[in-house]
Amino acid sequence: MSVVVIGMGEMGGVFSHGFLRLGHAVHPALRGADLDALAEEVPEPEVVLVAVGEGDLPPLLARAPEPWRDRLVLLQNELLPEDWKRHGVVDPTVAVVWFEKKKGRAVHVVVPTVVTGPNARFVVRALETMDIPVRAGAPDRLLFDLVAKNLYILTANLAGLEVGGTVRELWSEHRDLARDVAAEVLALQAYRAGEPLPQKELVAAMVEAFDGDPDHKCMGRSAPARLRRALGQAKQAELHLPTLERLGERHL
Repeated sequence: MSVVVIGMGEMGGVFSHGFLRLGHAVHPALRGADLDALAEEVPEPEVVLVAVGEGDLPPLLARAPEPWRDRLVLLQNELLPEDWKRHGVVDPTVAVVWFEKKKGRAVHVVVPTVVTGPNARFVVRALETMDIPVRAGAPDRLLFDLVAKNLYILTANLAGLEVGGTVRELWSEHRDLARDVAAEVLALQAYRAGEPLPQKELVAAMVEAFDGDPDHKCMGRSAPARLRRALGQAKQAELHLPTLERLGERHL
């Protein structure tokens, strides 16, 4: 059996290692690869893992070869169902990844990763070979799992632009700011999802992730880009998000 991995960065490497440990051949698709030509060579892979960055995902989904479209595995941050549905992808497998992999460092786990979709069990088995905590998720829980991860990343990153520090310090010393940012992030997520969201439960999931890795730094290098993206989405939605707008004035 074969697996295609599009994007061979740190995350693609972790998953590839797991697939190899299961005994599957891994076909890497590097930046600029001819995907249609590779699809002719590997027309029926077990899965096609899309491990590109958030900004590279839309054009890739738009041109994903037809034989692969029901085999896609997505793992991007800030992901919601509208991101794949607008490109005609109906039922991908989605990994809500709760571990980090930095160059030259071992995998660092926050809380267990959740994989949902038709090929979830296969992906779970691959990560289990790497001793990465993981479980298969329920399809009716996918939106919640995605928003919980988005809330965690965006709240920590955007509030971190203002106060820096760790997520433990953010929640213990700057909780009012964290709550204000989280509320506006959830308003934007609800708009993008097209339905109300259980705010109390999602904030609890965010705090659980904070507790899972309390020394995690709030502000990564992607924080300014995440804030620009959120403000752009809010403008398009005609949402007034005063805390995020203030952060934009101060840090962009």
